[in-house]
Amino acid sequence: MIVTRTPFRVTLGGGGTDLPSFYEQHGGYVLALAIDKFMYVVLNIPNADRLVRLHYTDSETVATVDELRHELAREAFRLHGLNDAVEVASVADLPAGSGLGSSSCYLVGLLTAIRGYLRRPVPLAEVAEEACHIELNVLGKPIGKQDQYMATFGGFTGLEIAPDGTVTVCPIRLEPASLATLVANTHLYYTRVQRSATEVLSDQNQAMREPSTASHRRVEDSLLGIKEIGFEIRDSIMQGDFDRFGCLMDQHWQLKRRMSDKISISAVDALYDHLKREYGVLGGKIVGAGGGGFLMLYCPQRHRDLTEFMSAQGMMRLHYNLEFEGSKVITNVFNAQALAVHS
Repeated sequence: MIVTRTPFRVTLGGGGTDLPSFYEQHGGYVLALAIDKFMYVVLNIPNADRLVRLHYTDSETVATVDELRHELAREAFRLHGLNDAVEVASVADLPAGSGLGSSSCYLVGLLTAIRGYLRRPVPLAEVAEEACHIELNVLGKPIGKQDQYMATFGGFTGLEIAPDGTVTVCPIRLEPASLATLVANTHLYYTRVQRSATEVLSDQNQAMREPSTASHRRVEDSLLGIKEIGFEIRDSIMQGDFDRFGCLMDQHWQLKRRMSDKISISAVDALYDHLKREYGVLGGKIVGAGGGGFLMLYCPQRHRDLTEFMSAQGMMRLHYNLEFEGSKVITNVFNAQALAVHS
């Protein structure tokens, strides 16, 4: 039996520039933080039959992996030649559709489990690229590369994406006290609205792929601004100017909202404006593609007042810390007989 643990992430800057439709023209840059909230994937090999069993929000029992409805699991098994005789279950600290990269966490965690079971260790970048290949190329999802890389590498990380898709992973080093201040001032609140990232990102992706459309210039200009703000956020944080980071996050959100009417929620927009006026919030955004999930707010003071007010709105604060490691095997009970099944 193999158990893997994979961290969720929050994006601090550059989100959206990791989609091929943008980085193939301009290159991309994303700054993100892995947090100590996890996806757990358990892989086991049954001894009594050769069925495929998959347990998630639904449950499937089929004769071969080709029959699976769960497309991420199906393609991960296919990639590594597992056709039958496998059982996988998953549980997570946070709900799906919350904007923190849950789908890629599941896929990276499963690929890590499969490689652990088959004894096929590779560099971390190869695991991330396997996940990117499945989601972007095999399944054709209109998403980017940040979630797969953050799930694989973890940490406080910048991702520089070349036009050819090559990703350079750049760890960000902060003193423990500075990191603690950044995390303490950057609040996360769950809006209780779940959404599909692919649905939200489809408008952006389509606009970038079709230069003749009226929305192309608006989306392209917004993403160019978001990329530049991503670099500025990185520099501000490394210099310890966290209030500047908060203000830049507000600029980022204003640009992001221009790209699609699916990104923002009117009730959250009104709430955000109120929080800036009344609670000293310098900036914020909906984490991930937008449309729901977690609201991130930078608030240098009045933490308790903000937390109590948000709680009264039905939005509980998620307390978190940085997770320095990416996806990894935390339990490996080796079964030589089971391995022989797939040899």
